[in-house]
Amino acid sequence: MKNFDLSPKFILNVVVALIICFSVNFCYAQEGDAPDSPGSVNDFDLLTQRLVQDGFDQEKTQALFGNDAVGFDPGGVSLFFIHSESSLNYDQFSSPKSIANARKYMVTHKDSLDKAQEEFSVDKTIITAILLVETRLGTYLGNRTVINTLSTMAALTENVLAERVWRAISDNKRPKRAVFDKKVDQKSRWGYEELKALISYANREGIDPVAVKGSYAGAMGIPQFMPSNALTLARDGNKDGKVDLFDHDDAIFSVANYLKHHGWKSGLSRQRQHEVLFRYNHSNYYVDALLKVSDKLK
Repeated sequence: MKNFDLSPKFILNVVVALIICFSVNFCYAQEGDAPDSPGSVNDFDLLTQRLVQDGFDQEKTQALFGNDAVGFDPGGVSLFFIHSESSLNYDQFSSPKSIANARKYMVTHKDSLDKAQEEFSVDKTIITAILLVETRLGTYLGNRTVINTLSTMAALTENVLAERVWRAISDNKRPKRAVFDKKVDQKSRWGYEELKALISYANREGIDPVAVKGSYAGAMGIPQFMPSNALTLARDGNKDGKVDLFDHDDAIFSVANYLKHHGWKSGLSRQRQHEVLFRYNHSNYYVDALLKVSDKLK
């Protein structure tokens, strides 16, 4: 029998080799399970099956969720659970600089604003105010991948995925667990409906849903419409045969149609205006900012 070298040097080399091997494997495991990396394996398998069961084309749906750019986004979605409207600085939108920019916008897009005001009986100043507050008149559209946001939200029916979002919230900002769980239940159902609307809207307009960028909430375009509103209330303002919320004419007409749909008309009382605008964003701070800007633009 051959003698084995059991010298201290040999044993030390073996131990070092084992440590290196373990470290490399651990790093690969950590990298593959990184919560913010797109394309994580199996994260959306059940969601894909659900969409197919609800009538979406199986081959196209599997290809969509097989895209490397589509993945679970716990970091982005965690913002849903810590966002506070009261902490936002809405006064910035009624500053002299913001109002001056809004006036320039009204000159640049005068034709579309005038036509929208005439067709929908919605004041062009309130349309402009919404676009100012939502995206600074189209200059800040958000940089999150909308399908990742909505798919992540929709997938929170799976406890293991909800737990990843919970862990993504910093300790000092976490709500109570019961509050989180209740909101997860609400938002997962909401997210699934918005996801279906996004895919349907993209199919109708011939756009790549993966390419659509927006806010942490999944709102998109210059007016920051959710996909369900894009699908049903957005309008083709420039008459090119497509509804593109990243086009100013379409954005202007879409906002006007949205407000008309929810009850805006000439001669509304201030209270009724507030109620209609509240449908756009359920925040009194937001609505007050819109009305203040609109008043300054008149």
